[in-house]
Amino acid sequence: MKRLVEEFEDDGFTPFMGQRITLLCMNYFYTGKLIGVNRDFLELADAAIIYETGEWNAKTWKDAQPLPGNVRVRVATIESYGAWK
Repeated sequence: MKRLVEEFEDDGFTPFMGQRITLLCMNYFYTGKLIGVNRDFLELADAAIIYETGEWNAKTWKDAQPLPGNVRVRVATIESYGAWK
């Protein structure tokens, strides 16, 4: 059986544009509103660095410190990501 399949370019991050996401990176965890995506970087607005997660099922991070301005995170350092908390 042959099927018609729509192919589209999905870098994995584009569906999260405009949403608050969390990035689990090699050294730090970041959270913020995803406002920019390119091959090398993601740009987060209203960003924070997460120093302590606390319980994963809690509604907020135990210790998330706001960062000044927008933040760019190198895609190569991201190990996992999602729309958490």
